[in-house]
Amino acid sequence: MATFIAAQRAEHGVPHATACRALSVSPAWFYKRHGDPSPQHARREQLKVEIARLFAKHRGRYGSPRITADLRDEGWRVSENTVAALMRELGLAARRKRRRKQTTRQGRGSGGHRT
Repeated sequence: MATFIAAQRAEHGVPHATACRALSVSPAWFYKRHGDPSPQHARREQLKVEIARLFAKHRGRYGSPRITADLRDEGWRVSENTVAALMRELGLAARRKRRRKQTTRQGRGSGGHRT
């Protein structure tokens, strides 16, 4: 249907909004499937590339707060929540630090102190 709407514009000069209204679909639906991506969409795609690059650079150890800091150092104006959301979309999750298993607890042994 999106190609039909685009064809009407090309062949007959029918505006996209008019064709969408006639076919009872929203203009947002049409642009999502056919039109040029909005500047925001293009920026998000660029941001995804940068996030993936920084994530790989730090071998998957950096989470959204540190990646946000790196992006800001490079001149991006971006929030930590946006970076976290894009990382979720990309399936990127920082590796957590491994806790060492504590085998001996000081002062808790069966030997204890004798006085």
